[in-house]
Amino acid sequence: MSVTIDLPEDISGSSHNPNPRVHVLKTLKKLIPVRWKRRIRRYQQEREKTRLFGSLASMVPPVEDMFDGPGTLEEFKANGEEFLNIYKEICGLQPDEKMLDVGSGIGRKTLPLTQYFNGQAVYEGIDIAKAGVDWCRDRITSRFPNFHFQQIDVYNRYYNPLGRYQASEYQFPFADESFTFVMLGSVFTHMLPGDVEHYLSEVRRVLTAGRCLISYFLLNDESRRFIEAGKSSFDFKYDLGGYHTISREVPEQAIAFDETLIRSLYEKAGLKIARIDYGSWCGRAGSWSTQDLILAVRE
Repeated sequence: MSVTIDLPEDISGSSHNPNPRVHVLKTLKKLIPVRWKRRIRRYQQEREKTRLFGSLASMVPPVEDMFDGPGTLEEFKANGEEFLNIYKEICGLQPDEKMLDVGSGIGRKTLPLTQYFNGQAVYEGIDIAKAGVDWCRDRITSRFPNFHFQQIDVYNRYYNPLGRYQASEYQFPFADESFTFVMLGSVFTHMLPGDVEHYLSEVRRVLTAGRCLISYFLLNDESRRFIEAGKSSFDFKYDLGGYHTISREVPEQAIAFDETLIRSLYEKAGLKIARIDYGSWCGRAGSWSTQDLILAVRE
């Protein structure tokens, strides 16, 4: 329902409010009860979901619940499509793969896969955020039973300070050589070096003759030049030895690693780097994604 307000032609503005129509509309807006405003916002959001996602709209969370990335419906859709393209073009992902998604969030990168994977594919998503796991189980698994989600209660000072298990000791809840493809998106950007080293060993353990894609903020000569020029989206100003962070008190907010350190950790874990695609986070142009992407295979 729409309401049209016709203002008298002889209403004149003032120096403080040159547009009387805007003034009247703002006044009327203030008179609308809060509960009505909420209903209107929800209605508008549901209409926009349907426009953007069609039959998949019910699997898209409310904007206010999007804890794992930019919070708009358009960005949710664009980010999911971006990574499906990366999976196919960089990783050669096939419709019948067995995939582990560490840090599956609230389904941002999962949703497009429901339309790409066939019935023989297996998708396992794990995350420390219960809200994301609950949403994905309720909305995605209920429609696509080969997509599974579970919470892992791993400690992270920023995201899960009450976590039961230390990341440096946690074993992924899957058998050896269970997956052909493993993905960690924006996970190591919030983990300390010892935790990253252990997770890489777990990635290799659960991989069969497959590959893994992991995103980072990598510090090298080029990215450091961009940072010094003030072009970076992040101010990694605290040097904690082998990595930099934006917060000395809570380093896990955002962490950038020296590329040489990450390369050594891959070698130690028995993972061979196949390619690196550097991201736009530091001010680069023409990147596949915001973060740096490392594709590796099990040796």
